[in-house]
Amino acid sequence: MIRRCWNSTTTTKTSTKGTGQHLSSVWSHLTTIQPVRGKGIYLYDADGTKYSDFTSGIGVTNLGHCHPKVVSAIQEQVTKLHFGQMNVVMTPQFIELSEKLYDITPDGIDSFFFANSGAEATEAAVKLARHASGKTNIVVFNGSFHGRTTQCMAMTTSKYIYRENYAPLPGNIHVTPFPHSYYYGWDEKTTIDFCMKELHRLVVSQTSVDETAAIFVEPVLGEGGYVPVPNEFMKLLREFCDQHEILLVMDEIQSGFGRTGKMFAVNHSGVKPDIMVMAKGLGNGMPISAVGASTELMSKWKAGTHGGTYGGGNALVAKAALATIDAMLEENIPARAADRGEYLMTKLRGVQDRNPILGDVRGLGLMVGTEFTDPITGEPAGDIAKAVRTGCIENNLLILTCGTNDHVIRWIPPLIVTEAQIDEAVDVFERVINDVTDCFSSDEEGMG
Repeated sequence: MIRRCWNSTTTTKTSTKGTGQHLSSVWSHLTTIQPVRGKGIYLYDADGTKYSDFTSGIGVTNLGHCHPKVVSAIQEQVTKLHFGQMNVVMTPQFIELSEKLYDITPDGIDSFFFANSGAEATEAAVKLARHASGKTNIVVFNGSFHGRTTQCMAMTTSKYIYRENYAPLPGNIHVTPFPHSYYYGWDEKTTIDFCMKELHRLVVSQTSVDETAAIFVEPVLGEGGYVPVPNEFMKLLREFCDQHEILLVMDEIQSGFGRTGKMFAVNHSGVKPDIMVMAKGLGNGMPISAVGASTELMSKWKAGTHGGTYGGGNALVAKAALATIDAMLEENIPARAADRGEYLMTKLRGVQDRNPILGDVRGLGLMVGTEFTDPITGEPAGDIAKAVRTGCIENNLLILTCGTNDHVIRWIPPLIVTEAQIDEAVDVFERVINDVTDCFSSDEEGMG
């Protein structure tokens, strides 16, 4: 007799319309808000309640919700052509998009493969790196997040839950320390020296230069805590890869398209990547991603060994991406993000001065992390950070945590955010910090 691990009892279906009960429980939900409209930095529910969205859909709506130029582009395209499969035809919108990406990506990146999500693009970049180099092994950094698919899970080390109970994962992935000075408690130079020394040790112990195809790096660590890679370390990493004929892959999925105050975060260091992975902000909410490399490198990727039904085929998302890039250039969005980011960090450092629970404020542009640290023990204060997050949401400010202990609140508003909107959000943030820390202090006194 076969034993089943699920309940096979037949039941009569009852109406649960609008409750979300039929959504898979594998999704975690920050809130139960059901937005019906979005405009600028705001989301609105059916009752008209307004929420300041400082998540940007986890770094997606860089131009804000329903940017007029993007809306118009989709409306114009929708009656003309929805889809043309890239293996069958060459969709003109993707030809144009490849040309536009060529104009804005670093020198040497001139050929593009399109997919639907960041994880798909990361998988594609791994396959490209292995084909082009003839090697197998991949190096990633501790604290990294590269996606949810099986290959990407093997490359992700920011939280155990992203890999929990999914073993066995693909092999040939090796992890090296990330240059996070605040974590180690060292100055930047000491941290850089240590991390480079550990990288050298890695390629003579766990892998070898003859086996290592690529090093994947997020120029700003995302889920791992919103930590920018020091420019000096990035330059040393480029030298290391050149010396050992290893491909350097930039994961710009969350940091790209103006988020850090430049079109791409790698531009801050001036380093030229061999491969770039892009997604999120590229479509401002439409599902699209891209892998960029040189034509020479792409030519080593054997035709037919990779592909996909929708990547390079959906004319609507390509049109949205074209409009997104045009709007960013016309409205000088990266420069605005740099200016607003400086303003935001100045405000947050003022909060830090008044609240010792905030151990660190860091970031580039409007990709900012505020790390909660117990001022007595020096340990990550994840419970307080999560309580602050909850309090902000209760005050209609949508905000996210990240880091291994969820002890970092990340600030990723749409890049069109104004100083007044930042003021309002930071004011809510500080009021909630005061309330939460008072509550925690009272609880500790009561226990004493």
